[in-house]
Amino acid sequence: MDIDLGEMLRDSRCISNRLHRRGSRALAEQGVTDVQARVILYLLKHADTGASLTDVHRELHFSMAAASGLIKRLREKGYIRVEACALDERRKLLYVTEKGSRVREVLDSTLRAIPYQLYRGFTEEEVATLHRLQKKMLRNLEQSET
Repeated sequence: MDIDLGEMLRDSRCISNRLHRRGSRALAEQGVTDVQARVILYLLKHADTGASLTDVHRELHFSMAAASGLIKRLREKGYIRVEACALDERRKLLYVTEKGSRVREVLDSTLRAIPYQLYRGFTEEEVATLHRLQKKMLRNLEQSET
């Protein structure tokens, strides 16, 4: 069998890059970057309680300056709002606006459509085999890291 393993690796990277670009294009249509979308999605997970700038900084592993800049831009664009905490008015909580909620809708619809295009023409057996082989590749990488 004369299969170029380097070519297979490049193809995998190409698939990953194209998927990333597709998601980025969908987000760009909403006026946000993928990093800003991560912040919005994090805040959506905390929609009931809100989240502070410090929470964003710690949980998403951004520097405080980067988190502050992201929050400022998202506020300016109308994706998030800030409210004083009822228990401590010095503390500010971040919430996603209705406009920000649309980012999740766009991501969800984009992500739902991708598998249908990506695996079009595959049999169930081929998808199952690919899934099994990808898991094996991930295990191999994990083992080589330890």
